[in-house]
Amino acid sequence: MKIAIAGGSGFVGTALIDELLKENHDLYILTRHPEKYKKQPKLQYIRWLTKNAKPEDHLAGLDAFINLAGESLNDGRWTPERKRRIVESRVDACKEMNRILSSLPNKISVIINASAIGYYGISDKDTFTETSESVGDDFLARTVKLWEKEAAKSRPYSNRLVLTRFGVILGESGGALPMMVLPYKFFGGGKIGKGNQWLSWIHVQDVVRAISFCINEQRMEGPINFTAPAPVQMDAFGKTIGAVMHRPHWFPVPPFILKSVLGERSILVLEGQNVLPAKLIEQGFTFTFPSLKEALQASLKKESHV
Repeated sequence: MKIAIAGGSGFVGTALIDELLKENHDLYILTRHPEKYKKQPKLQYIRWLTKNAKPEDHLAGLDAFINLAGESLNDGRWTPERKRRIVESRVDACKEMNRILSSLPNKISVIINASAIGYYGISDKDTFTETSESVGDDFLARTVKLWEKEAAKSRPYSNRLVLTRFGVILGESGGALPMMVLPYKFFGGGKIGKGNQWLSWIHVQDVVRAISFCINEQRMEGPINFTAPAPVQMDAFGKTIGAVMHRPHWFPVPPFILKSVLGERSILVLEGQNVLPAKLIEQGFTFTFPSLKEALQASLKKESHV
């Protein structure tokens, strides 16, 4: 298949490129700086989101468009300017995706647009599946709703639109895990906040395998929760990190400390939601890492042997 990927240089994007190359697809990576990358067999880098860029000239016969583009949530405090960039980077990427697709002569098979479980809002007691309505009006919930609204405008240009609502993605090379593991490296890990907030996680290898599954499985459409089938509460998550790294789980971190250090971004660890991957399970997707201990052992191989 001929597949375009926007946001291919990030944590998920680089893992996805490796996975799709193994499957022998022709990949076209949309980037502001294609000159940074060397052209390889089955892999080309194309300029987009810059003046006079016309990526559509390279995308005739496209089968799938995967949009992962957007400024990271995990870097820096959420100042008003940074929050603006977080939202605009996602909305603008969707607008450019739609412009590109509208210029192609034929509909493509599938669009896969990144989204997030932040859509559902935060709750200690509710369990969410793809049929659940949002209960949230926090920054993350509002951002995801704007993101998905713009992505929905792509429906006329493809046979299917998949909205991948990512949970907390675990992996050794990026995402939120390095920040969460850091206190344990210095024997200072412990309960974060009240400890009963839910963490709906997924290993990055299951993310890229599930994206491939959605490309090939015609029944996958609409919002799809990309979370493992066994969410855990934050205190259990920390205890599992401690066990895998052979470190104590003893030093509690009160909410006010995280709020003072991270500001509004502290919501990423102080709040959460219990989200289940109902559609993936119904359609027979099998998780490589269904349990948290297995996922952390794979993600923390170096630390677990210290």
